Amino acid sequence: MFINTTIRPTVDELLHGMIVVSGNDASVALAEAVGGSLDVFVGMMNRQAQAWALKNTVFKNVTGTTETGHKSSARDIAVVASRIVRDFPQYYRYYGLKEYTYNKIRQDNRNLLLRRDATVDGMKTGFTDAAGYCLVASAAREYPNLGAGNKRRLISVVLGTANRDARLNESQKLLNWGFTAFDPVRLFEAGKPIVTPEVWKGKERQAKLGAEGSVVIAVPRGEGDKLKTEVQRTDPLVAPLAKGQRVGTLKVTTAAGAPVAEVPLVVQEAVGQAGLFGRAWDAVRLWIK
Repeated sequence: MFINTTIRPTVDELLHGMIVVSGNDASVALAEAVGGSLDVFVGMMNRQAQAWALKNTVFKNVTGTTETGHKSSARDIAVVASRIVRDFPQYYRYYGLKEYTYNKIRQDNRNLLLRRDATVDGMKTGFTDAAGYCLVASAAREYPNLGAGNKRRLISVVLGTANRDARLNESQKLLNWGFTAFDPVRLFEAGKPIVTPEVWKGKERQAKLGAEGSVVIAVPRGEGDKLKTEVQRTDPLVAPLAKGQRVGTLKVTTAAGAPVAEVPLVVQEAVGQAGLFGRAWDAVRLWIK
């Protein structure tokens, strides 16, 4: 129980109650406020699961309590966690709170890794008889090769442990292993072009193509210098080209050709159309080509 029925909590207080205190009643109140009813909100949850390609997730309720057909997987939970971190930073901060006081009652966050490991800033504990003691943990640590102030974040998902201590210990071991067994390799800086191919019928003769941000790849320790990159793009590039328009893919592979990552290649600076003569001349050149 989180909500005192004699006091009407704010949305912010309900978020604190749901995230920090694990209040099922806070989850119900938020779901009814957003969806109008629990059934409608559960439908919204399942549509979002489909949009995020959560292939092993089906929601039957808004609290995560055991119910026939209500299920998820470690991978799907990790996807949800990563989307919260990336897409909703204004809400992610709640997950790092060590405690919360409501109606003069202080309650501790059950994620005790927040107190044990200074690099951990989220995310959520859970328990049911069917699922056991579970913990999604998120930590960000600095790496010298990423530059000052640039941290690498890892998310661990531990399910089905026997008790609170076990979920904490296993999560800590998993995070430590991930940070030590893999190296982050920065292949390209944010805002810098990866390739500058020719543009046809444009005011500019070349386009600056790159990633939407820095390209950082995690590889097994010591394998960073063996990565290969290949640009696959639309050809020919014909103006106009809008900033942010996707025109190809940056493929990263191992030396043996095994796929490591695929990064969308976008236009970094818009390229407008050339004048009538320029477009006509390039049309002839393209025909000859």
